[in-house]
Amino acid sequence: MKKSDVKVGALVGAKSEEELKKPFIGKVEKIYENSALLAITSYDPVDETAISDLNNKIVVNFKNLKSARSLKNSKTAKANEVKVEKIKKPVAKKEDNE
Repeated sequence: MKKSDVKVGALVGAKSEEELKKPFIGKVEKIYENSALLAITSYDPVDETAISDLNNKIVVNFKNLKSARSLKNSKTAKANEVKVEKIKKPVAKKEDNE
């Protein structure tokens, strides 16, 4: 991709030969001279640990960017994954005083 084709806020497909094993989708946050800062939005589950280590952000050279397409079996990145479980209240026991 050329620098002129990259716009802040656009979703782009990308690959990183050093950091990640599979292609991913990211949102352009900042444009540099030869690369762009991406917030990773969708990725292959095999890269989950690496994505977490990168805090869901990566700088990618323009030559490794392309128009975004959805990835098969991709996982959506979430800033805060919170799991909520319902807690059962203890059942009060009846006392026999007869």
